[in-house]
Amino acid sequence: MADESRKPLRFTTQKSFAHRLVLSTLTGRAIHISQIRPTSIINPGLAPHEISFLRLLEAITNGSNMEISYTGSTIVYRPGLITGSAPGTGSSGGVIRHELPAGCTRGISYFLIPLCLLAPFSKAPVNVLFTGPGVITSATQTGDMSADSVRTAILPLYAQFGISNNIELRISQRSNPGPGGRGGGGEVQLVFGHQVRLPKTVHLLNPGQVKSIRGVAYCTGVSASNNARMIEAARGILNPMTADTYIFSDVSSAPFAPTFDKSKPDAKKKIGIGFGLSLVAESSTGCLYSADLASPPEGGETPEDIGTQCAYQLLESVSNGGVVSFAAAPTVLTLMAMGSEDVGRLQMGREVLGTEEIVELARDLRTFGISGWGVRDADADSDGDVIVSVVGKGVGNVGRKIA
Repeated sequence: MADESRKPLRFTTQKSFAHRLVLSTLTGRAIHISQIRPTSIINPGLAPHEISFLRLLEAITNGSNMEISYTGSTIVYRPGLITGSAPGTGSSGGVIRHELPAGCTRGISYFLIPLCLLAPFSKAPVNVLFTGPGVITSATQTGDMSADSVRTAILPLYAQFGISNNIELRISQRSNPGPGGRGGGGEVQLVFGHQVRLPKTVHLLNPGQVKSIRGVAYCTGVSASNNARMIEAARGILNPMTADTYIFSDVSSAPFAPTFDKSKPDAKKKIGIGFGLSLVAESSTGCLYSADLASPPEGGETPEDIGTQCAYQLLESVSNGGVVSFAAAPTVLTLMAMGSEDVGRLQMGREVLGTEEIVELARDLRTFGISGWGVRDADADSDGDVIVSVVGKGVGNVGRKIA
């Protein structure tokens, strides 16, 4: 009879697909995911972005095994050792080149955020270049944040855990979602060269007051005046809140992609056309709150609408309270759970803690053998926030331990 602890952990549906694979890789537990879009008549099973993420996992690990059913609605994943961009593991010149397919509907942050969670526990530095017709660097209608927000609102959080050296996110070519929300043609490179044995235990309990707001207005293949209009609309709302508001402007040409027309084999077309805005508010204690919005693929939104809605989205993120925003909470909570066997504390807003994604994350962590969270009310002057206590599992970096 097989050991119960070695049997794959069972999950259903495609919800939190990437994060469950990350937890499986970090803890070394095999997982079995079934009922992945079983009722879809046209596209059952794994979507293009999920298959691409599996290929990315295969590239940065050694010994991983994946078994996918004929329809793609069931997968068994057995993780291997996280090797990063070590020589002899598929990297060329220390860089892993990962190409996203044209049918990808998710933003690049769908791949970057899980990859950043794996990178500190890698045996060697992680250097991945994302390219291909499916790279979307802007925010998307599916809820993915832009690459700018990952760089300014997610990566700085790793410094709280003692992970801060040689981390860089380069955006070589910007892109927005194409027709139907598919494809973009951008290019992004992630360099993550700080590997640790265990993340530090953190106690983040003081949100502070918002002292500055920074942002990036970007446009691809459209007039640069769209950036000025978005900035003016956003500043009209944010300037009364804080005087230290600065929004950068980035204008780039649209990328080209093959048309796959047999009569014109060399013909190319512009893709990834659009504009968007990324905003990040920083408090006096270093807490970050982010907001993202981009023009929809079908159009119909003016730059003024994008700037106004993004500014209000940022104010809503700040009003939710806590020391982390909704976008950053899964990253912080996962790193706390993977840290040393000590109790870390995190102050969160009730609206953030009560979302479906955070509740699902707590259940998944419990399934992987990590202790449940302790939740209690914060001080009376904290506007109804709660304190979440997380006990680390002490998983650590196996490759670092061997080395």
